[in-house]
Amino acid sequence: MIHNIRQYQVPLQKYMAMMDLQERNERLFYKLLVDHVEELLPVVYTPTVGEACQKYGSIFMHPQGLYISLKEKGRILEVLRNWPEKNIQVIVVTDGERILGLGDLGCQGMGIPVGKLSLYTALGGVRPSSCLPITIDVGTNNEKLLNDELYIGLKHKRVTGQEYAELLEEFMTAAKKNYGEKLLIQFEDFANHNAFALLERYRSTHLVFNDDIQGTASVVLAGLVAALNLVGGNLFDHRFLFLGAGEAGTGIAELIALEISKRTNAPLDEVRKNIWLVDSKGLIVKSRKESLQHFKKPWAHEHEPVKELLDAVNQIKPTVLIGTSGQGKTFTREVVEAMASNNEKPIILALSNPTSQSECTAEEAYTWTQGRAIFASGSPFAPVEYDGKVFVPGQANNAYIFPGFGLGLIMSGTIRVHDDLLLAASEALASQVTQEDYNRGLIFPPFTNIRKISAHIAAKVASKAYELGLATRLPQPKDLVLYAESCMYTPTYRNYR
Repeated sequence: MIHNIRQYQVPLQKYMAMMDLQERNERLFYKLLVDHVEELLPVVYTPTVGEACQKYGSIFMHPQGLYISLKEKGRILEVLRNWPEKNIQVIVVTDGERILGLGDLGCQGMGIPVGKLSLYTALGGVRPSSCLPITIDVGTNNEKLLNDELYIGLKHKRVTGQEYAELLEEFMTAAKKNYGEKLLIQFEDFANHNAFALLERYRSTHLVFNDDIQGTASVVLAGLVAALNLVGGNLFDHRFLFLGAGEAGTGIAELIALEISKRTNAPLDEVRKNIWLVDSKGLIVKSRKESLQHFKKPWAHEHEPVKELLDAVNQIKPTVLIGTSGQGKTFTREVVEAMASNNEKPIILALSNPTSQSECTAEEAYTWTQGRAIFASGSPFAPVEYDGKVFVPGQANNAYIFPGFGLGLIMSGTIRVHDDLLLAASEALASQVTQEDYNRGLIFPPFTNIRKISAHIAAKVASKAYELGLATRLPQPKDLVLYAESCMYTPTYRNYR
């Protein structure tokens, strides 16, 4: 099978072959994905899944997951009960309004929950039968899709406001009623305003997790903690500048602040002053506070207004530059060179997905800093040779965190997500980077050991959940790593002779 998949030259064809296999022979699909994770991860997830979502209608062969549209309003519980599997532990749900950095893809965003859940299984060992991908279809504002005869969703503009909130409320209530208190619901690729509102609204009543806000933050924090071994000092000594102040940017900023505050006992407001954000209108400063969205307000510090990223870099002199803008090519040569002239080892994270939206490439980061940069990106880049030395760029991929995080919640029967669980996951991931990885300039461990890494993350998350009294599976297992490994689904073929 792997031989056949390798025959395809076009990534989208590989994706279609893999989806076909998932439908035909699920165990073989996971066996392939587990054994060839570094090769196949970019096929079943970013960057290829982005193109698949854009063309979902035209490559549509068989339905995947469960669609809940406005037409089912008032009957969502009945719709959930139609799903053949009854013991669901994880739901990944999207409304398709902000798919990766590609914008509103409406109903065609289904590729994302399907892809995410296949990683829950392959990397985190959650049983495939316990996973339910859901797309909530409230229309789309994408004119191209509305005029496309192959578009599979409702052909009208997005419904917002009260009607949208009621549909989501009915969905959340029905999911909890049908599958119980310990069901993990992961929000995925919602637009900023809805993502923050939904997380705020349901975090105290449901077991919810937003991968764009919390998962990304946890992975990036792990990378920064690991990077300290290469640059020295501690997090408190660093100055952070973000390009992009949406879900990922503010989520990462908040988790960094929480970690520093926890380590130094400094108040959060004090810690936040070392973290600056630039959005589409320039540096977020006090004088703009009135017009800012609520999730940006904590980051408005005293400073004169600055329009351009380059000026912000020169004035704030950050040691860490993080891109979460969804805009490609925004870390220009001047910006990267300014980082390099201010820092011996500048940390540059270009996190936007897919590859086409990355703020800069690995080659640019290493070349423009004379090989001094510590670089990681959201989508994979090939190793770069500069001045006779080979640099291996790290990938700050959420797939490091959410599968292990989810496994930790499920195996401990945790009922709420607390920020300390995210910090525990970050610390667990950072601790998996070996000296050998550091010698190659890596701040994330290689993906080949991902199931072992996931088991460690699951154990740390579960341990923290028990400590905080959020876990319901009692008594607590003695060795949580062994217990995590024993809970993991493994796609092996049984011997019958």
